[in-house]
Amino acid sequence: MDLATLWFWITAACFIIYFLLEGFDFGVDLLRPMLARNEKERKALISTISPFWDGNEVWVILAAGVIFATFPLWYGALLTGMYPVFTLILLSLLGRGVAFEFRAQVDSPRWRVFWDVTSFLGSLVPAFLWGVVMANLVRGLPIGEGGRYTGGLFTYFDGFAVIGGAATLLLFMLHGAIFLLLRLHHEDALYARARRHALLWGALATAVVLLFVYLGYVRTDLFHNFGVAEWLFPALAALNLAGIWLALTLRRDVPAFVTSSLTVVFSTLTVFLGLFPNVLPSTLGRQFNLTVQNSASQPYTLHLMVIVALIFLPLIIGYQAWNYYVFRQRVRVDGEVGRYTVAGGHDSSA
Repeated sequence: MDLATLWFWITAACFIIYFLLEGFDFGVDLLRPMLARNEKERKALISTISPFWDGNEVWVILAAGVIFATFPLWYGALLTGMYPVFTLILLSLLGRGVAFEFRAQVDSPRWRVFWDVTSFLGSLVPAFLWGVVMANLVRGLPIGEGGRYTGGLFTYFDGFAVIGGAATLLLFMLHGAIFLLLRLHHEDALYARARRHALLWGALATAVVLLFVYLGYVRTDLFHNFGVAEWLFPALAALNLAGIWLALTLRRDVPAFVTSSLTVVFSTLTVFLGLFPNVLPSTLGRQFNLTVQNSASQPYTLHLMVIVALIFLPLIIGYQAWNYYVFRQRVRVDGEVGRYTVAGGHDSSA
């Protein structure tokens, strides 16, 4: 495997880990208005993701940095073509981060409602738009000679992109509901509500993901680059969706989360397998496709990035593993308004 191909799969791995981790904290934030019935339940839900959400976002920064350094033509064409989409994603993530930090600073219902709405939109917009980006990655953009984007402002918004956005949105809500089953205490009413929502959003996500897979098969080359195993990963993703329903019905929370995680992994892997050896197909003609080889940086840059990755990737992975281990206890909603307790005796404020 040459270095350009290696960096393509490292980029894919960054997106897979990002969607796997940020997917559930997007989902928890989107479910918060539907699950919480009072302030202490809202704080308990926030506390399930508050130790993790900022660390999860590191992976999207890493993915963007890797594309910028190793595939500058891909970075330029994709970000130029979908500039409004990435601007909205960035502003939403910034607003969401500020909302988490500012919400508890003033003891006022109006203040908290404002930041709750900001946080909800900060999860809704990127959860939907990441699906739009993935749909356009596999379908391609109107890229001309030299990787120049030749389309209009909203060329990339059509039914296929909207279905892609709905698929990621619903999949993240399902992933978030199942994550709550691992984080909330069994005796709390929130836990029972999260289980009901997992079944509901699981059914909706299954229908929309299967529709997106069908449209991807008839409208793009998504499944034609796999060779003899063209249905392997889409089939595994579908089997995992069925496995989620079975695990939820049998009240097996850990298997439900494992299958939910594998569904996110296989779905994202399907996109990058279908994309390879391209990094961004052109809808104007195959001769304008940006490929792994024609859009990669110089060998010196690729070698330098390998050294950087060998130093920093183990640090990032180690820190995050330690963080998840430290905050592994279940969250319990107590009887005192404005506070929550973590099972095991640790008290905290949201």
